[in-house]
Amino acid sequence: MIRTFGTTLRCESCVAKIKPIFDAEPSVHHWSVDTNAPEKPITVHGENVSSDLVNRLLEKAGYRVTREITTTPPVEPSAEPAEKQSYFPLLLILAYLLGVVGIVEYANGSFNWERSMRHFMSGFFLVFSFFKLLNVTAFADAYMTYDVVAKRLRAYGFIYPFIELGLGIAYLANFNPLVINLVTLVVMGVSSIGVIESLLNKRKIRCACLGTVFNLPMSVVTLVEDALMVLMAAAMLLMGTNHLGY
Repeated sequence: MIRTFGTTLRCESCVAKIKPIFDAEPSVHHWSVDTNAPEKPITVHGENVSSDLVNRLLEKAGYRVTREITTTPPVEPSAEPAEKQSYFPLLLILAYLLGVVGIVEYANGSFNWERSMRHFMSGFFLVFSFFKLLNVTAFADAYMTYDVVAKRLRAYGFIYPFIELGLGIAYLANFNPLVINLVTLVVMGVSSIGVIESLLNKRKIRCACLGTVFNLPMSVVTLVEDALMVLMAAAMLLMGTNHLGY
């Protein structure tokens, strides 16, 4: 199904704002906006595309449908190639983090689990926050499509990258391990809930763990990523408790 609607969009910056929203919608297979046309029409290809659906998606970014221009164009335009989904960026980042941690442990002359986990978690949060901060608005729009907190409080999507940045710095500085590990446990635990819900509902959406720079599919890999941080934070809490003699 292909339908075209006039919109209140104005320029390419407006299109950039709606991109993560339309890309994350499972029923939308392809879409495009002609910013040179007077009505800035958006053409949407997908399943059960309706004026209400397109208007709802546009309203998330502060825009709306003005009118339907056409419902059955005589010739279907050839769809642009879909952006390829790949786990390669994520796997490459994890390989780099493990490599850095290994080098640090080697330089210290012995392997220490607590120190290695702290450095891994620091690198994880610093790198992942970096990609989110490249376009905070796009990340917030994508994150609110599946995170249980961001769905109800959009501002949380803007705050979340800075939470990760703060955690990365705190782990690197070894600042108040008890508090930092508890915060990580809560933040990543809550994040896992939205991922689990999306997987159970079999929703085909983009994972925003690396912002919107890469097209990472939401999958069990995302859940493993969050669960790993939860387990590491829990393990470090137990290690800290043992050091205190509890």
